[in-house]
Amino acid sequence: MRNPIDLATDRDAERDARWLVIALQAAFVLLLTASLTRYLSHHGGSALAPWVVALSAALAAVQLLGARRRSPANLAAVVALWVLLVLLAPSFAWCAVPLIYGVLRTLRARAAIPLVAAFTALVVVAELRLANGFDTSALLVPTSVAGLATAVFQYMERQADRQRRLIVDLVLTRRELAATERREGTLAERERLAREIHDTLAQGLSSQRMLLQAADRTWDRDPKLARRHVRTATQIAARNLAEARRFVRDLAPVELADGSPLEAALRALAERESTESGLPVRFQLDGIPVPLPAAARNALFRVAQGALANIREHADASTAALTLSYLDDQTVLDITDDGRGLPLTGTMQSDSEEDRGYGLPAMQARLKQLGGALAIESTPGDGTVLSATIPLEVP
Repeated sequence: MRNPIDLATDRDAERDARWLVIALQAAFVLLLTASLTRYLSHHGGSALAPWVVALSAALAAVQLLGARRRSPANLAAVVALWVLLVLLAPSFAWCAVPLIYGVLRTLRARAAIPLVAAFTALVVVAELRLANGFDTSALLVPTSVAGLATAVFQYMERQADRQRRLIVDLVLTRRELAATERREGTLAERERLAREIHDTLAQGLSSQRMLLQAADRTWDRDPKLARRHVRTATQIAARNLAEARRFVRDLAPVELADGSPLEAALRALAERESTESGLPVRFQLDGIPVPLPAAARNALFRVAQGALANIREHADASTAALTLSYLDDQTVLDITDDGRGLPLTGTMQSDSEEDRGYGLPAMQARLKQLGGALAIESTPGDGTVLSATIPLEVP
């Protein structure tokens, strides 16, 4: 299916060509009428007058009927009738200019230019006959007009060819860019879905596995604790189900689906993490809260989820804290713990062996899309501080 812009361009070109044909035909008819009028005013009583009138009518009919087709056969008929008229009545040489454009539009340059030269010679001869002697203007004027018309037409044709090639290149480039954008959009959407699944379903399934394994280990010696682990795993499964349904709708976190403020969602996350995992998580708010775009709220909440999952499964911490700070030009979320820290600053931890190394890169990619950044400070055995920053004016 062709692009609407290409179709509009073709329609414009057709309209311009139609107007050019109309202008050429009008000029030809006017010049033919003027030539016939001059002939009849000077030679109306001549025996050739009926033949000149008949040839003029035939020339006008052939020219007007075949104007749109631009066929060599029609051009040959027009040229033959015109040459015969010029030989009978030199004043019909005036019709040469529109005929020259017709020749240049119909034939290739290698055939058109010699024919134009022949036209010019015939016009010069006709003008000299009208002058009844040698006249310099009869030689120079037709030659100059024919040369100028040919040069202008050839220049315009070359310009049109360059523009056509440029348009073709632009169309091809536009199609390649569109295909590239579609590919990049597909990859970006896959990456976004991977981050969403990692930060929700994957972490929830990992937590369920840990709880069920703990329940299995304690089932015989402490059934009450085991059942509590099972109930917690059931609650996590319910949340995962809600998240899965949220994916189908708009991929927003369940906690923020009703437009809840970020600080309320983070406070609820800290309380839930403390209850379910047994890891005390404290929430602190610094500064005056300001409304954040949905993308910024979602990103910071997902970062908090992922960071707490890493702390729960890898840090061996006794406490953790979420601190949300509203500064003059940015929002900062700090996630701290007193665990064993990272082996090296910036080492990328993850939630499971299968996707090792994806957790923190996913956070970085999520924040980078919003003009933010992720910073990690950690010392082995002395805990970790993870800081997520997003500007208040999200790009």
